[in-house]
Amino acid sequence: MTKLQSYVKETITYKAIYMLLHYLHDFLETFGNISFRFCQVLKYLFSFQINFKQLLEQSSRFAVDSLPITLSIVSMTAIILAMQIAPEMVKQGGKDYIGLLVALTMVREIGVIMSGFAIISMIGSSQASELATMRVTEQIDAMNVLKVSPFQYLFLPRVLAGFIMMPFVVVISSTVGILTGGLTAMFAAKDVTWLCYITSVWQGLYIRDINIMLFKSACFGACISLISSSCGYDASGGAKGVGIATTKAVVWSFVAIVIIDCIFAAAFYV
Repeated sequence: MTKLQSYVKETITYKAIYMLLHYLHDFLETFGNISFRFCQVLKYLFSFQINFKQLLEQSSRFAVDSLPITLSIVSMTAIILAMQIAPEMVKQGGKDYIGLLVALTMVREIGVIMSGFAIISMIGSSQASELATMRVTEQIDAMNVLKVSPFQYLFLPRVLAGFIMMPFVVVISSTVGILTGGLTAMFAAKDVTWLCYITSVWQGLYIRDINIMLFKSACFGACISLISSSCGYDASGGAKGVGIATTKAVVWSFVAIVIIDCIFAAAFYV
């Protein structure tokens, strides 16, 4: 029986099933931890137990520190988009719709998604590594001994800062993206003037689109902070554990905002 068990464990089928079950268990455990911590954050939020000093610090870090990289990524994306669509739109006689197409793309998708990716890469990874380091150096254990709730002191300011500041980042980056897209379209295609571009921006861009963008970006910000903090909070195993927790936070955050974006698209644009 022992030899049979050893033989079965060496088969590809057994290894594939074992790996699938392992990843499923890890997914359910991580999702459960994130959901539990979200409930804890809501409890302290609704009881108004907010550390405003930490909130201001995290808000500055979330918005101001991440703004240069966010503007760079969104602007370059808008430039690439305008370079590709402007000449083709002019060929098809649709130069009066270049600004509309760029604006709708930036407001509905690219501005929010690219800003989310930039925030994950810079702020989300930083939050995860920070909490992971606190975990492996037993600082969080010390907070528990001192009867200081990590959910109130660490989680709530970060999640609330993400929820509040992410819309501001997205509005600024999307505006800059639309403007840089217009400048690019003027140089990439003939007969496209600045007045023509700006006028076409408002032809199909409505307040509803902007409101959806703001709400979606707020959800993105809160989700990124919650996932990053939760993955960092579960770190173990020294420096290697910090790296694993940071990688896990980035991967989960990328997947989460894509899923949330899909939900918003299905709810508001289908």
